[in-house]
Amino acid sequence: MNLGAVGPIGILGGTFDPIHNGHLRLAVEAAEACALAELRLIPAGAPPHRASPAAAARHRLEMVRLAAAGCPGLAVDEREAFKTAPCYTVETLEQLRTELGREAPLCLILGMDQYLDLATWHRWRELFALAHLIVAGRPGAGRKPGGPLAAEHAARVRDDPRALRAAAAGAIIPIAITALEISASGIRARLAAGRSARYLLPDSVLDYIQANRLYSGEE
Repeated sequence: MNLGAVGPIGILGGTFDPIHNGHLRLAVEAAEACALAELRLIPAGAPPHRASPAAAARHRLEMVRLAAAGCPGLAVDEREAFKTAPCYTVETLEQLRTELGREAPLCLILGMDQYLDLATWHRWRELFALAHLIVAGRPGAGRKPGGPLAAEHAARVRDDPRALRAAAAGAIIPIAITALEISASGIRARLAAGRSARYLLPDSVLDYIQANRLYSGEE
């Protein structure tokens, strides 16, 4: 199957501890802006760049499944969720490339802060041979990478998302998204303090958190 003829496949990873409306708006707006055929949410088991997640992998995976339910084009990929070794993006992309073939356009979706730190990632230069990068930022932010990433950015950045269909990997596409000041750490703090997190994340996810006493110190 030539997936390139259908449309690019997006990949959005994270600890999702918990998944919230900021994650979901990023997914939806990236899918719309770049005409993605599918967007896969990939919960990380052991992220290498941050502390261990507060909620167990099984809970975080189930919350992602609840959040994605009923949203066309969103899928959940659990390949990283139960790993105890560090989950490196380059290794996940290698697996996906093997599964989907050399011609399928793959798109790694990053927030601007993640992108600016890309040169600290494991085998970061190899990412460009495996996937395109969709870099999401606030409208008019205009932040540019420095250091070793600057040259890659200058050579690969494209303004037209249609460039994602021209090759299987290698382009950098900046997109502007709605700025939502929501963070997983802020949600966890609110819940730990007994405050409401309603409307910051899907009702189904909040109901699951409350039913399982997550982030309250009681789980």
